[in-house]
Amino acid sequence: MWTKFFRAFLGMLFSGTLSAQVIDSTASEVDTLGMEEKVSYGENAVSNTKALENFFEKLYLLETQKSGKVRIVHIGDSHIQADLFTGVIRKNLQEKFGNGGLGFSFPHNLARTNGNYFIKYSSNQSWNNHRLTKEKNGSPIGLSGISLTTKARDFAVEINVRDNAYQFNTLKIVTPDNQNMFEVATAKKTITLESDVPKSIVHKIKNGEALSIIADKYNISVAELKRYNGLKSNNIRAGKTLKIPTNEMQKRSVKRSEFIPLSLTEESHSHSFYSETPMDKIYLIPNKSASDFALNGLVFEKNEPGITYSAIGVNGAKASDYNKYPLFFEQTPALQADLIVISLGTNETFDKMPVQDYMNQLNTFIANIKAKNPNAEVLVMSTPPSLLYRRSLNHFADAYAREINAQASVANHASWDLFAIMGGMYGVNRNYRQGLMSGDKVHYTKSGYEKQGELFSQALLNAYENFKVTKKN
Repeated sequence: MWTKFFRAFLGMLFSGTLSAQVIDSTASEVDTLGMEEKVSYGENAVSNTKALENFFEKLYLLETQKSGKVRIVHIGDSHIQADLFTGVIRKNLQEKFGNGGLGFSFPHNLARTNGNYFIKYSSNQSWNNHRLTKEKNGSPIGLSGISLTTKARDFAVEINVRDNAYQFNTLKIVTPDNQNMFEVATAKKTITLESDVPKSIVHKIKNGEALSIIADKYNISVAELKRYNGLKSNNIRAGKTLKIPTNEMQKRSVKRSEFIPLSLTEESHSHSFYSETPMDKIYLIPNKSASDFALNGLVFEKNEPGITYSAIGVNGAKASDYNKYPLFFEQTPALQADLIVISLGTNETFDKMPVQDYMNQLNTFIANIKAKNPNAEVLVMSTPPSLLYRRSLNHFADAYAREINAQASVANHASWDLFAIMGGMYGVNRNYRQGLMSGDKVHYTKSGYEKQGELFSQALLNAYENFKVTKKN
């Protein structure tokens, strides 16, 4: 299942993001001689952990009191969209602190792109989509980074939980300006409608029959029979049929399925549905008072205390793409984040964006996040190692990583140097030979993303354990 899914995921990436990358003939070739000797792996540790003390305090209360939730939101590009990297982090943290639910989810398949495995979406209607990586066209791009819209008023979106670990009690629906566009239903009923309709009589013409004989049989005139069947002459043929006019009526039954809508609660940034018992299936249907429908995302949570880990990523995305859409930042409070992890930079390197321009965009992104989420703490990851166009050293990724780490204490955010931890500028070929990178030397294999997830989980948990030691002292 996972192998098939990942192959499809890579196919989408190659046909989308990478197709826009034009080989630069002026780029420097990789110095393959002696490259392996230059590989050095950085220490797997979170830097400036002081910026995470409030987050760690909430983790401590969750661990010791076994109540409440700690919510983490991870935002990025194609490295995040498929939820392979983040899926491992979610699993590891929930094993230690409890499973509070899946967190954010989006019907990526309805937008014709790749998403995670845990929730299956299907719909009887096709939906329009627009991604933040494209030119603005007025589409309401918000929390998912991808707009999903329709004007159809008879749609239904069936939502099925594939993994029982993520059955849910609470569902939140995020829409532009928190408009009440949708209703939810857990079941549908069959309605039978009966009506009186003219009785339908059909006569099959036999050998030797004339119009006069047939008309007499049904007590009607020849003219009436001809008019009812559109005949211009009295000629008829055996084996054909005639419709017989009649004033008799008969009962007709029409059956149709109708969803039973359930009540939603309006909150400040979403509309929510709650069920006492865990659910694994629900329907999203139109609110009859709405005429246009736009879905920016869904949030799934369980009654149990624990961690929710929301992954939001868009293939090909850059910090500047997110910065174009105020609605994205306006909707982030719906996730009630305690920690926001940022993983952006790979696509900027392919633009050869100067390091200061990248940092300006990144810091604008961070400022926008903090403005809407003042109680959330921030951790910035550097981009993982890659080659430019499969052949050139990625000096931009190296420069970005250094600046992210250098500014962490000044900007009051934590950092995690994934670039160095995975071998830095000279680590790509070794990662590829170890089966951790795909052939484009940009994206990682399923094993590669899972290793990154394991490394980050370990680094974050080590930082938390150090916090506990300091707290006790």
